[in-house]
Amino acid sequence: MKRFFILLSLGLSVFPLLLAQKSTLTRQGTATQLQVDGQPFLILGGELGNSSATCAADIERIFPKLKRMGLNTVLTPAYWDLTEPIEGVYDFTLTDQVIEQARRNNLRVIFLWFGAWKNSMSCYAPQWFKEDYHKYPRAHTAQGKPLEIASVFSETVFQADNRAFTRWLEHIAEIDKETGTVIMIQIENEIGMLESARDYSAAANKAFQSSVPKALTTYLQKNYRQLHPQMREKWNSLKQRKEGTWQEIFGNDIFTDEIFMAWHYASYVERMAQTARSIYNVPLYVNAAMNSRRRKPGEYPSAGPLAHLIDVWHCAAPSIDLLAPDLYDDGFKNWVAQYHRHNNPLFIPEIRLADNNGVRAFYIFGEHDAMGISPFSIEDGSDAPTTPLVQSYRKLHELIPLLTRHQGKGNMHGLLFDQQDKERILFFDDLTLTCRHNFTLPWDSRATDGSTWPEVGGIILRLAKNEYIVAGNGIVVEFAKTSEKQQETKRQTLGEDGFLQQSSEKTITQQTTHFKGTRCGISSVDEIAVQPNGEFQHIRRLNGDQSHQGRHVRISVGDWKVLHVKLYEYK
Repeated sequence: MKRFFILLSLGLSVFPLLLAQKSTLTRQGTATQLQVDGQPFLILGGELGNSSATCAADIERIFPKLKRMGLNTVLTPAYWDLTEPIEGVYDFTLTDQVIEQARRNNLRVIFLWFGAWKNSMSCYAPQWFKEDYHKYPRAHTAQGKPLEIASVFSETVFQADNRAFTRWLEHIAEIDKETGTVIMIQIENEIGMLESARDYSAAANKAFQSSVPKALTTYLQKNYRQLHPQMREKWNSLKQRKEGTWQEIFGNDIFTDEIFMAWHYASYVERMAQTARSIYNVPLYVNAAMNSRRRKPGEYPSAGPLAHLIDVWHCAAPSIDLLAPDLYDDGFKNWVAQYHRHNNPLFIPEIRLADNNGVRAFYIFGEHDAMGISPFSIEDGSDAPTTPLVQSYRKLHELIPLLTRHQGKGNMHGLLFDQQDKERILFFDDLTLTCRHNFTLPWDSRATDGSTWPEVGGIILRLAKNEYIVAGNGIVVEFAKTSEKQQETKRQTLGEDGFLQQSSEKTITQQTTHFKGTRCGISSVDEIAVQPNGEFQHIRRLNGDQSHQGRHVRISVGDWKVLHVKLYEYK
């Protein structure tokens, strides 16, 4: 009888978990894929502004617009202060409204738990929490100044945050377990310390003087060859010590302070993640504000889930599925490369809303097998069919069956060009693909009128030998045998008709070296649509002026196309 009651009590908590497997993470080759309802799913998302889900009327107004924009997923804050306005009294009205509107508009939801911390600060904690700073203590600077940042070293802070998180998740499990509208959950938001690299409260100082957890040094030792270079260098600085305080193992500087705080933030989040796993088992992630512009820890949110701290976060928070970057700075290619690692798939939950979001989406899906992208304050964007984001999402939605079939197999690349970075050389088999910004072709007046070239990009996918997909906006691709490319003479500027752009008084000298090997030519270029089952629907054949008389494949700036290219060889 005793065993029966134990199983029954366990069943009450396990039952929602078993039914909450509408979204999972799986591996395909080198890629981690999000699966929803048993099918690979790419997030064509948008994140609402911080206050846009605080009003039921706003939610009802915004969600139909998001559907018109071509989104398949909306990232929506869930606010602790509005969920538990009175301690122990919960209101899930806004959560219900989000899920209801998402279902009406065929959208999936990723909830962002704005709990103890949002952009470092505890601004979304309820008033009763904020006012009782004795029970729920704050972090302090080295000068003893209290901050509006709840202390991660307080058990009462955790219990209050986790209790509300638990009740909220239980409600989601109850209303969503059959449908699976909620596909991921973000725990906290841009967690980290500001003003100081670490907390200097009494509890924090005591922890800082304590020994580094053995679990961390064991992890560093076991994964040494794959550690982030910055972490490996830091640990090497004191000869890879395995016992001692934080300063004895990592040194006396603010970067040691950051590692210390990262361990404790990640440990806190791990406990939250374990709660989520036991109630509603969907993929979990945390997001980071970037350590950009040469800022030091504390000038940016110190100790957040940043790329150089990935090892600390993975060790202390193994229940978190991925660390994700929020991108607002220059250097997009560099940032995404830092977050796409062997042990961390790429998902961009937040990026500045701009016209180039679409080409960047193409790039990360092709280059980094990304899970998805989500421009911030998406409701401020246009839902006009001609806007770049709407056009790009329409094409990407069409491409999902094709892209997910090839993720992780090493036969896709992404392209992203601007006026400074305008060419990339790719190699497949014995072919060389020269990929460039379309404005490198001289006959588009926008290329030479003095205006800044727009960022353009796309995807190159090898389907089989001599068969490719070229998709995106504003790119041109030339195909040549690698041996042919090595024998190439100086490139001459040709007009769109294929004739020499401008006559030269100098006599054109013929190549004296005998050409060896075979050449590659374009057999056909077809603009296509990709059907939901992955099959191709022919739209039109492109040739003549549209392929520069068979010299290249191109998509003009401002156009969004999917091209099916077949090549042939000749001597």
